[in-house]
Amino acid sequence: MPSPDQSAILSAMNLKAARCPVLVAAVLVTAPFFVLADDSAASIAAGGLVPRRETRIVMAKEVLRISDKKVVVDYDFRNDTDQDVTTEVAFPIPPYTNGIVEGPSPDEQSFKSFKLWVDGKTAPYESDATATLNDKDVTVVLKQNKIDIPTFGHFEVKEDSKGNGVIDTPDFSRLPKAAKGQLVKAGIFKLLDQDPWSQWTVHLQYHWAQSFPAHSTVHIRHEYSPFAGFQALSLDTIRLALNPPEKRRTLKLDTDALTAGDRLMEFCPKPDFLHGMEQGILGADPNDGQYAYPVWVDFILTSANTWQQPIEDFTLQVERGKSGQGGKRLVSFCSPANGKLEKLDADHFQVHLTNFVPTAELHIGFFDLPLAKPAPKQ
Repeated sequence: MPSPDQSAILSAMNLKAARCPVLVAAVLVTAPFFVLADDSAASIAAGGLVPRRETRIVMAKEVLRISDKKVVVDYDFRNDTDQDVTTEVAFPIPPYTNGIVEGPSPDEQSFKSFKLWVDGKTAPYESDATATLNDKDVTVVLKQNKIDIPTFGHFEVKEDSKGNGVIDTPDFSRLPKAAKGQLVKAGIFKLLDQDPWSQWTVHLQYHWAQSFPAHSTVHIRHEYSPFAGFQALSLDTIRLALNPPEKRRTLKLDTDALTAGDRLMEFCPKPDFLHGMEQGILGADPNDGQYAYPVWVDFILTSANTWQQPIEDFTLQVERGKSGQGGKRLVSFCSPANGKLEKLDADHFQVHLTNFVPTAELHIGFFDLPLAKPAPKQ
């Protein structure tokens, strides 16, 4: 793993601020994600493309580029058979719900930023959305009432003239009183202070029909803006991580500190990396607080196993970005298959593997250090 002098010296925590002073949308996903303590947010783990019931196509090459602002994936898919193959290809979205705590908006949860290219040309795709409530399908009811499923009825939190949060759910508001009552009685909406909150879980995927000509290669690219997790890390948490695993649990620390320490270790930090963070915090301006500010991006790497295994040629490139705190940024992550990490330049790191079968997901951590204390005046 990169050490402080090898590592990226990074940028901005880019905290996801609440969308209004009072009310904000929340996230509940069933794909891999992490819930943390106060002053933190979960990441949403998306992944790569998956075929529907098709295992003849080889992923000849995958180049995965990750920063805290964008994920870009380039693939070369090869059909070695004597027949043309056409199959549905999908980009699955982790299931999500709407809640009352701080979290991503429906646009962020649905990865509305998703873009697709095939052989260098922008390609169209379709979206399918269904809704469940307590494991029961309620899609038909919502469609009959013309309520948009992925956006929770075009749910939005706005500010009134006094700066207070106001719920706007136009798909619900326009309905007759009787229809509203039926939806509330069924539990599909709940009224909180007379504001309608959707209660269903969205199951969404983007998909398209893709042709793979016999004995040919098709190049596909997709990109999206990730929803990064974040959490402030105290000096105590970093020092906790410097202890061996068997000692960490014997220390008398609260649950939040232990959880944050466990989270930190999921990025495979080396001792010199942790010492670099420790020294960066100790050298910080006291007015800025003694914290490091990591953000992280999760990627479901094992989705590649739905194609014919292995990935013949795999490259991961991580871009450190710039620190929004104005200080240094460090990068740490567990290298896939313990592959050799190369430093391409001051901002980019790379792992290259051949005949790769993913067995774990990716967690890329970007750690922003506070500004250094000003030099004493002469």
